[in-house]
Amino acid sequence: MFKIRIILVAVAALLVWLIFLLPKSVVENESQLKEAAPEEAQNTGHTAVPATLSATIKSVRAQFQSNTPNQKNAIFADSLRTLYTQSGQFDSAAWFAGEAATFFNTTESFLKAGNSYYEAYTFAMEPAKQEQLAEKTREWLGKVVAADAKNLEAKTKIGMTYLSSKAPMQGITLLREVLAEDPKNEFALYNMGILSVQSGQYDRAIERLEELKAVNPKHIQGALMLGVAYLNKGNKDKARQQFELVKTLDKDPAVQSTADSYLKDLDK
Repeated sequence: MFKIRIILVAVAALLVWLIFLLPKSVVENESQLKEAAPEEAQNTGHTAVPATLSATIKSVRAQFQSNTPNQKNAIFADSLRTLYTQSGQFDSAAWFAGEAATFFNTTESFLKAGNSYYEAYTFAMEPAKQEQLAEKTREWLGKVVAADAKNLEAKTKIGMTYLSSKAPMQGITLLREVLAEDPKNEFALYNMGILSVQSGQYDRAIERLEELKAVNPKHIQGALMLGVAYLNKGNKDKARQQFELVKTLDKDPAVQSTADSYLKDLDK
């Protein structure tokens, strides 16, 4: 079974590490969301949500809970999606996005819900939770693709959710279909490269990630993973070039530190 989310989270941490200081999930199930107060539902394992943001969430949520399903309430739900995303509470953001999409019933709202569930999926660590969020991602983004077959990002995300399931090849097939239609699709190239690294197919990973580099020479995550692929192939010179490139592309201390750690390993 592919453990792609582990790699995705690790790479994301290099680039947006501050977000890991925030709570990553609030809601364990829908009944809990309906019944629990915001303070009771927050994950205390991370830095608390800023007081002003927490107060805003509490106020808007109270208005949501006091209204019957209608357009106004759907607008409250959409606002809560945004607020919970800002606070790093992606499960809750996804649930409210789904509530809004159920009312609005538009491709735009389906896309918001699907993207929110996909974001929550990428941070989920428990297999059962991953599958639950993957199914909801496929449900909402499936509606997007049904309405717009040219939305290749949605199709790619659907493909990624299959990689932790019992049918990983279904996901690979979808990613290949995306690349067949758009060989320069950065999102698909990057994820195919990631999958190849994870499965130990380093030649294939290098091929995909070099293609990505040709499309976007400043793709930081791609540059990092290309370095990892070259490192695993034993090509230290090429690996060094990539890690040094990463240092020029992003001055974030976390990125610099990670690139430096790889460079030090090369000198051992």
